[in-house]
Amino acid sequence: MAWNAKDYEQIKKEVLQALAHNRNYRRSPVLGLPASYLDPDVFPPDAPFLDDAPFARVFMENPNHIGCHTLVASESAFAGTHALERDLIRICAEEIMGAPEGGYDGYVASGGTEANLQAAWIYRNLFMEQYHSTSQQVGVLYSEDSHYSFYKAANVLQITPIQVAVDPVSRQMTTEAYANAIRLAQAEGVRHIIAIFNMGTTMFGSVDDIDMLLPVLKGSGMPYKVHIDGAFGGFVYPFTQPGNPLTFCNPEVGSITIDAHKMLQAPYGTGIFLARKGLMNYAHTDHAGYVQGGDSTLCGSRSGANLVAAWMILQHHGRVGWEQKLAVLLERTTRICKALDAHHIPYYRNPAMNLITMDAAALPAELAERFLLVPDVHDNASWYKIVVMDHVTDARADEFLTALDNTVAGIVS
Repeated sequence: MAWNAKDYEQIKKEVLQALAHNRNYRRSPVLGLPASYLDPDVFPPDAPFLDDAPFARVFMENPNHIGCHTLVASESAFAGTHALERDLIRICAEEIMGAPEGGYDGYVASGGTEANLQAAWIYRNLFMEQYHSTSQQVGVLYSEDSHYSFYKAANVLQITPIQVAVDPVSRQMTTEAYANAIRLAQAEGVRHIIAIFNMGTTMFGSVDDIDMLLPVLKGSGMPYKVHIDGAFGGFVYPFTQPGNPLTFCNPEVGSITIDAHKMLQAPYGTGIFLARKGLMNYAHTDHAGYVQGGDSTLCGSRSGANLVAAWMILQHHGRVGWEQKLAVLLERTTRICKALDAHHIPYYRNPAMNLITMDAAALPAELAERFLLVPDVHDNASWYKIVVMDHVTDARADEFLTALDNTVAGIVS
């Protein structure tokens, strides 16, 4: 099934049809579910705008998407919107990340943090089950530019964090630093590795060189699994760098995180976890007997509305429309970079990404505050970043560049 653009009326029709296949709290005899529609005293169900607002309609009807619906069974009361989630996961896994047809599982998580924890949880359990290892013998290996969720995963799961330094110019882990980190971890008792590779780091948009580093990891002789954190770059890099080795086209890749609430502009709380078929079993619990199909997710109950928003956005653009949108954003990013070059302001930018990270020492503090440039740390920042998304229009970019022209001359020599 091709991922082609659809008009709004067709998208609305398909969402409403999905809702019609759900059990409706108002129209159906539903007595056993521990939930209901949204409180009608606060959210009137007959608001006239709802007839033309399928996302809001889903939100009001409040379907529960507990469980992983790409598995054999899931809660039949919400079968209609569960089918939309399966289609969203199919688009992301097959058409964006190159998974073989039906060769994946996945679900819409609360965000990239949960999706990254889900991956670490699965692999920790796999190593404990297959190799009878302790949690401390499992290490999670990541660059210093990686998202803080991997620190959190190590703490929650009681596995060993292994941070690798990056080159300050290229933002890459070198083979030497990677090998040293692995040797030190081995000396401290780590026997199994969860290897994290970034498809666009949060602060820099840098992309890890998996082809360069995996031979180093293989040379250690330790069993390993590979997870890709594409929370920011997952809806950018596969389109701007087709054929890159950080997708399921690479047989080494076992799981991928994407955030729909970043580049896709879905509501916050819309992360996506993707994994090869069979891996979700390592997170399955036998203690959720009242849940049809059981539960293999970290969060359990979750709203069906957010996934519908993400599905609608992808259906609206289609592949061609999404590629065109990214081309505009990348051109705008390049234009800002050229202005920084003219002012000799140091910055890092991966040319396939829409993120610019500038040397904080080269920028006036008032400029960073006025345009809400995000620092690497809020006390004594070394870097400030610009993320070029839809709201960073040409007019906004011009406003920033004009302010730069007016203020930076006396600071940058």
